[in-house]
Amino acid sequence: MTQHRGEPLGEIFRRLIQNYGPISLLHYMGESNARYYAGKDPLGSAGDFITAPEISQMFGELIGLWLADMWSRAGSPKVHYVELGPGRGTLARDALRTMARFGLTPEVHFVEGSTALRALQREAVPQAQFHDDLGTLPADAPLLLVGNEFLDALPVRQLVKAASGWRERMVDWAEDRFRPVAGDKPMDAAVPEEWQDAAEGAILETCPGAAAAVQEIGHRLAAQGGTALLIDYGFTQKQTGSTLQALRAHEKVDPFECPGEADLTCLVDFATAAEVAEASGARWLGTITQGAFLSALGIAMRAEKLAASAPQHGDAIKSALDRLVSDEQMGSLFKVMALAGPGWPEGAGF
Repeated sequence: MTQHRGEPLGEIFRRLIQNYGPISLLHYMGESNARYYAGKDPLGSAGDFITAPEISQMFGELIGLWLADMWSRAGSPKVHYVELGPGRGTLARDALRTMARFGLTPEVHFVEGSTALRALQREAVPQAQFHDDLGTLPADAPLLLVGNEFLDALPVRQLVKAASGWRERMVDWAEDRFRPVAGDKPMDAAVPEEWQDAAEGAILETCPGAAAAVQEIGHRLAAQGGTALLIDYGFTQKQTGSTLQALRAHEKVDPFECPGEADLTCLVDFATAAEVAEASGARWLGTITQGAFLSALGIAMRAEKLAASAPQHGDAIKSALDRLVSDEQMGSLFKVMALAGPGWPEGAGF
């Protein structure tokens, strides 16, 4: 869709719908997030949300430790560090610093489409090479790949069970607002057998972009070797229902209220992601909660050491630890999925 520079995305959507009819939720979410990320830094207290690497250096450090351990047990080969959607580069900076302590200094590759965020990432990791997608990543060595809160922002397709059968969930403009509606084309053939008889109003959510990304990662790990950590909020058993949400200024807002001005995300279906990865030739090492993963790597001990070296920051360090691992905060909602190529070792904590 051609966007006019400076014109609100909502106006473009409204005109498109009035001329051609409702658009798919996949279209709505994809265009909204493309506009949202194109020219701003959405992170931090002045932005719309905060991610784990920005909460504490401990997060990136432990990921670097996990990758260094995998690399060492794999025989210390030449590798490339790859990060998908690296935010401000904070995670990579902390992970690379930790990896260097163990003699691991890989080439760095960032998959990032935002011009504004690329500028921040260059400041944090000057040696990084940039890619628009996974297709241009190097193929000459194993990959150490990390994707933290990357998959959740990829657009989803939703199917809704209407009285007349399954239909794609679309976005319409009516009564001066955007709202979801059922499309008019039958979609029953696209619904798995086990969900065919679901109750009216049931919603199935799929993410073609996430499946494609995990498939590419799986193919590369199978062909090149290496390992991957995909970290996001999501679920490990297939379920029904819409998980679409929007964040603006750290508050949840109506996803259909201000397209292009809020961060739209959905929970990641890690059960399907694991199936896709294995079908692509990668080994699925497991999916566990973020709290369990960080605890297994010794985050509590790391927090104690940091607090001992900087007692004035003790309360802040304790608060960050709690935010990252407690079930009431990020600990159980966020999951960590580990993948590896053939012949690579099992991952610590899985």
